Amino acid sequence: MAGEKGTKLDIVSKVWPVAIQKAKCESPKKSSDELMIKRADSEELRHVFEKYASQVVQGEKYMSYSEFVLNYLQLLDADKYDEYTHKVFASCVDTSRDGLISFSEFQGFEALLCAPDAMYALAFQIFDRNGNGYITYDEFQDIIKHTTLHQFIPFDFDSEFIKLHFGKDKSRKVTYTDFTQLIHDFHEEHAWQAFRRRDKNNCGYISAKDFEEILLCLKSYLLSPFVKENIVSVILGEGHQRQISYAYYTAFISLLNNMELCKRIYLSATRRDETQPLSKEEFLYQSQEFSQITPLEVDILYQLVYLQNQQSGITDKFARSRPLYKRADVNVQMTFSDLSKLSPMEDRETPFKIQLQIAEQKLRLEQGQTKRTVFLQAAESAYRFALGALAGATGATAVYPIDLVKTRLQNQRSTSFVGELMYKNSFDCFRKVIRHEGVLGLYRGLAPQLVGVAPEKAIKLTMNDLMRDKLLQKDGTLPLWAEMVAGGTAGASQVVFTNPLEIVKIRLQVAGEIVGKARVSAISVIKELGFFGLYKGSKACFLRDIPFSAIYFPAYAHNKKYFADENGYNSPGSLLLSATLAGMPAAFFPTPADVIKTRLQVQARKGQTTYKGVIDCARKIYAEEGMGAFWKGGPARVFRSSPQFGVTLLTYELLQRLFYVDFGGSRPEGSEAKSVHLQDVLSRNPDHIGGYRMALATFDGIETKFGLMLPKFRPSTPSAEAAQ
Repeated sequence: MAGEKGTKLDIVSKVWPVAIQKAKCESPKKSSDELMIKRADSEELRHVFEKYASQVVQGEKYMSYSEFVLNYLQLLDADKYDEYTHKVFASCVDTSRDGLISFSEFQGFEALLCAPDAMYALAFQIFDRNGNGYITYDEFQDIIKHTTLHQFIPFDFDSEFIKLHFGKDKSRKVTYTDFTQLIHDFHEEHAWQAFRRRDKNNCGYISAKDFEEILLCLKSYLLSPFVKENIVSVILGEGHQRQISYAYYTAFISLLNNMELCKRIYLSATRRDETQPLSKEEFLYQSQEFSQITPLEVDILYQLVYLQNQQSGITDKFARSRPLYKRADVNVQMTFSDLSKLSPMEDRETPFKIQLQIAEQKLRLEQGQTKRTVFLQAAESAYRFALGALAGATGATAVYPIDLVKTRLQNQRSTSFVGELMYKNSFDCFRKVIRHEGVLGLYRGLAPQLVGVAPEKAIKLTMNDLMRDKLLQKDGTLPLWAEMVAGGTAGASQVVFTNPLEIVKIRLQVAGEIVGKARVSAISVIKELGFFGLYKGSKACFLRDIPFSAIYFPAYAHNKKYFADENGYNSPGSLLLSATLAGMPAAFFPTPADVIKTRLQVQARKGQTTYKGVIDCARKIYAEEGMGAFWKGGPARVFRSSPQFGVTLLTYELLQRLFYVDFGGSRPEGSEAKSVHLQDVLSRNPDHIGGYRMALATFDGIETKFGLMLPKFRPSTPSAEAAQ
């Protein structure tokens, strides 16, 4: 057996030569390569293979059919899979058909999945039961007879169609290239046979009920849920009553096949504006460039849209008052969302669709980094700044009382020079402020805080986004070091602007502690400190804000991914939770720097220690108050910063969704229902690497594109067994 396995790559190359010899998924020289998935590293692939392979023959490991189909690919339900389908799926990998899958075959199949014609190659492998590189009539008949379509509407194997492809005596052998056209035309032939079988009088008409049954049996993979439920309603709306002509029959099926093309026509007519309504006349005018779309197909399309809008309550009252069969002249307006609801492919991960999206994403990233004008980049920064300012003001107002308590606790000295402590803890401080200064005392200094926090958060958020865009890799990923650099840069940038506002805020916050002292205003503080005095403690601000942002923004980004749903989308709740949790370590660990900053910025009272700088302040605090003094207000910082940044980032993200403007860059991750990093959702099994990441989509594609649907579950009754 080992000797036979040595020739399997030769056998594989005969079966799909393009995939083995020419599939160069990593070459950056040709633009078409952007549509290909990168081949897996041979050693990594071998490691995955040996993880699942348990069969050993002459010292070499092999996979059994169950290990490959059920355990690794996870194509079928292990408890109730259909034996025939299980064998067919596995044998398309086992090119020697000896019941075991070697590493060379495993690797060869990975190359096939990486190829641009993977769906056709896989379908060919399924029909090529003997693995000899061509398909005979018996092999073709055997597979078709086991499909669920043949069970409902039997295919006539004595038809002219079969004779044309396999010869009059059915002895011709079909090669791969001929097979690609055969499988493409087969379903149209099957649909034609179904019509002829139901047209018992040979008059070119079938009943509406027969039409519905044929579509549900033969073309169910092309039907969206709405179309499935409203086939008869559409027919009546077109005035066909109970008879369907062959022309209408073929037009309806052709429209289903060309739904993705209809989307392209719409986008071309509206210049990619997915919200612009498009009339039937405008769509017809644009569709003249595409011979595949006929006026009859457009009539059917707009009848479907009209019926869909009618059920949604969108159609005008006048049109709704007419009988359904007289509404062909209604001026229906169609949007892109209408087309999406009619398309069964909207949520399917077919290989080409995924690969095309990945290629577009890569191109968008490259263009966003190199081809955007300075004006667009400046406009995007201004846009983010405005939203960041609004979000920062919202977050600051929500938690300002906590910030005031934190500041007063940090300024409280625990040395023998002052006497009894004014506040025992955060709750005691909160209670005494309300008692002596009223509820408004909790918001003392809010005005300059809002003046400062709006640009502070705006600068921080804008700089973080800007640096993340600049450091983004070409494959759309961002290393952890780059995330930390982006966050640290954002923290440093905002200190230059916000330090003066911070010191004024702190002076106002502690002013209420001394009864009878003259009222302190922001203007008086600025006059007293002067320009350079406003930057007192700026070194400590750098020590606090750079680590804070370097911790916070990467933690927030990773929390978003963790709490996102299976499609990579973040709900408002997950955004708030992600931002709040990220703020906890980011706020707590820089607390010593925050204590030093507060001591430097607050005016020392009579008898209190004065500080010359950061190092002098740290040394004196440690000598007079001990190590614990550096963590004063730590819990208050956590309780203030976590919810503040939670509210701020939630507001910022929601504003970007609500007022989204496309500047040619990337959208915030987690803002769309589909993952931004498309390559992360190709497969649910982390052991699917290289081409195997396309395995599920490829097997699904041979059903959704070719209609080649084999039974997935074992028959539950004797009658069902006989039907197979």
